Amino acid sequence: MRRKADVSRALSGLHSLTRLLPFAKPYTWQFIIVFVLVVIYNATNVLQPYLVKVAIDTDIATKHPQPDGLMVISWLYIGVVILGLLANFAQIIVLQYAGQNIIRAIRFRLFTHIESQAMSFFDKNALGRLVTNVSSDTETVSQFFTQFFLSIIRDGLSVVMIVVAMFELDVQIAALTMIIVPIIFLVSIAFRKKLRDAYQTTRTRLSNIVAFLAENLAGMRIIQIFHQEGRQQGKFEELNKGHLKANVHEYTVSVMFNRVLELLGNAAVAGTVYVGGGAVLRHVILFGTLYAFTSYIRQFFQPINSITQQWNTLQSSMVAAERIGRVLQEEPAIKDRADVVSVGQVEGRIEFRHVSFGYNPDESVLRDISFTVEPGHLIGFVGATGAGKSSIMSLLARFYEVDEGAILLDGVDIRDYAQKDLHHIVGLVQQEVNLFTGTVADNIRLFRRDISMEDVVRAAMTVGAHEVIERLPDGYDSKLVAKGANLSMGQRQLISFARIVAQNPSVLILDEATANLDSQTEELVQKGLAAVAENRTTLVIAHRLSTIAHADHIIVLDRGEIMEQGTHDELVRLGGLYAELAARSGVEVQSKKQTDTHFGKTRLGQSISHPGLVVH
Repeated sequence: MRRKADVSRALSGLHSLTRLLPFAKPYTWQFIIVFVLVVIYNATNVLQPYLVKVAIDTDIATKHPQPDGLMVISWLYIGVVILGLLANFAQIIVLQYAGQNIIRAIRFRLFTHIESQAMSFFDKNALGRLVTNVSSDTETVSQFFTQFFLSIIRDGLSVVMIVVAMFELDVQIAALTMIIVPIIFLVSIAFRKKLRDAYQTTRTRLSNIVAFLAENLAGMRIIQIFHQEGRQQGKFEELNKGHLKANVHEYTVSVMFNRVLELLGNAAVAGTVYVGGGAVLRHVILFGTLYAFTSYIRQFFQPINSITQQWNTLQSSMVAAERIGRVLQEEPAIKDRADVVSVGQVEGRIEFRHVSFGYNPDESVLRDISFTVEPGHLIGFVGATGAGKSSIMSLLARFYEVDEGAILLDGVDIRDYAQKDLHHIVGLVQQEVNLFTGTVADNIRLFRRDISMEDVVRAAMTVGAHEVIERLPDGYDSKLVAKGANLSMGQRQLISFARIVAQNPSVLILDEATANLDSQTEELVQKGLAAVAENRTTLVIAHRLSTIAHADHIIVLDRGEIMEQGTHDELVRLGGLYAELAARSGVEVQSKKQTDTHFGKTRLGQSISHPGLVVH
């Protein structure tokens, strides 16, 4: 059973490598050129001992030495060496060009495939492992198309040419030399499984280190605030020691394998000297022939040793290709339909019809959710953590697919829209702002070339971010590090609002967008939000009740179900869950009339007495 499992695993690895071969098809001519250059290079290597043999037997070890002939052989030898060097140089350059382009194509295909996945894919695949797939695994596979491929062609042809040359010199001695071949084959079989297991263990433990490192760097704030540095260092050291142990074991097995082959090679040379020397003494062969045989024996074991050393490259490439293959085989959970609806004028009417959803098949997060948002209206969502607020927003953006029911935008099921069109319609501002490495202007336009600098500045001015950006060292050209870590939370959030204005979506989702802001910054941001939300259908997840008290409609969620809905006044008079939250927060409805332009809406008879309260 275990042997069957090993065979199955090996076949799976080979199959994964063959799945990547179509990437090499555009470079067929380069591989043909490499093959021709390899033949030339190997021919020069095989010819060198033969030229020395001719010089010894014809021009040196003879009754009448021939200096002129020796000069000709010497110049011919130099020419052969130079030709071999040029062919070797050219074959490496051409193969590296083809191999690196193949890996570039594989890496790009892998990256685009990962980008096409739904959010459920990232829920079950660790970030560190995906980084390893795109970076380290593709680099390992590149060794298959460069080192291993070249070794198999060059060293395989070299063995064949050397064997032919030895049999051409003397059949009996060559036949005796070939006795060593079955022994080499048996040794290779004995070490094969150990090598594969060692390489696979090393790769797996390296992947675990990368995954652990990525997760810890992403969560460094949490680690430091809870003083978990020592504990995480201990875990990392444990992983590091495991990788060290696997690496040492891998090299131990590899060195043992190589030394056994080296021993067999030296034994073959000794046997050849003994048998060939006797033949020379009996005048059966000439001394130059014996020299050529000993040279060919050493040449014979060099490519065999090289091929066996490339066994680890094949093993690690198979493991890496298998890991890449698993990602490429993962079909996107959400795909565009063949007959998608073309997008015209978007009004922004949203309707949830009996929507149910769960991240896991046996665990529902939302149950029978139904509501309607009229175009241009603002609707607020409130509820405890885990009530399903963010899940509703994720479904509207179609990060996940509904299990039951339907979500309609302007009367059209969102599954009938192309995903790129839907994401142009629906804009999202989250609590955690994700900025990218680049300039402030790049992050506002989100690298879209069709958004001019004037549009970028106009968007920033609309949300009140212009003055904040101008105070940065280089203004809109200020460089940001990953996630905008060199900016404050408020600065990052303002840039994200400017980004939304520049993208100009018809539907706006605010997922607790002001949750992490101080009161002064929030006041500035709220003015920006008023401009952003004006004339747009806006859905707001409430972190502060003050954020949604002026909404056209408020939905109160609890454990994935709609418990209450209505305006702020209606829900307070209802005396239910919302009224309890409002009483706890200090949100009151004043009897006097006043005009409020919160979120760009005109409201009568409402004001907020405690805007700073946080609701969970």
